[in-house]
Amino acid sequence: METKEQTQTQQKNEVVANVWGQKDKFVNYYFVRNDTDDTWFIIDTGLAGSAEKIRSMANKLFGAKPPAAIILTHGHFDHTGSVQSLAEGWHVPVYAHYLEFPYLSGKSSYPPPDPKVGGGLMSALSGFYRKEPIDISHLLTALPDDGTIPGLTGWRYIHTPGHSPGHISLFRESDRLLIAGDAFVTTKAESLMATITQKQEISGPPMYFTCDWDAAADSVRRLADLDPLVVASGHG
Repeated sequence: METKEQTQTQQKNEVVANVWGQKDKFVNYYFVRNDTDDTWFIIDTGLAGSAEKIRSMANKLFGAKPPAAIILTHGHFDHTGSVQSLAEGWHVPVYAHYLEFPYLSGKSSYPPPDPKVGGGLMSALSGFYRKEPIDISHLLTALPDDGTIPGLTGWRYIHTPGHSPGHISLFRESDRLLIAGDAFVTTKAESLMATITQKQEISGPPMYFTCDWDAAADSVRRLADLDPLVVASGHG
């Protein structure tokens, strides 16, 4: 039986049925419960230092039951900040696209950010953001090539490169919910004012980290072809 606190948390943070979101300063991560049983997954893990906040939310939503896995849309610092602490504490695998593995296994750094794009202070400060790889190779499992997500019924992932080589977005066909990651976002991520106020607007991927604009544009077109009804993005 759910407690009153669990019910209140679920109502406050619900995106749609069986999906909840939480903001960590300027980045979002998501909790997804399986439609067919009580297993659950977390999509991205926010900034460094957010593990306790994530555990607290998970306990309010699901009690002491750990997730089946952590799924990463990509490996940038604001999406992987607490992944090692959480995965090791919960003893769960981390799923990611194999093209992100170099940045998640300590082998390669992302290209340096471009502080000149977008004209905002968040872009100007991007040279100070962590771009060095983390090494969670002992936790990583590659997502299957067929777009399925092991254990997560009714969902598929779409490889959406551009912002990073192995970026993915997740789609649930039953209600056309799209968890876009940073393939596109719902605020102007380059602007400090928009980041503070969370002014909503459809925007491309955060410019300062996007490494391939042709691929990014193609990814957005393919996501638009899905005709999503609800979008949950990494920022906004």
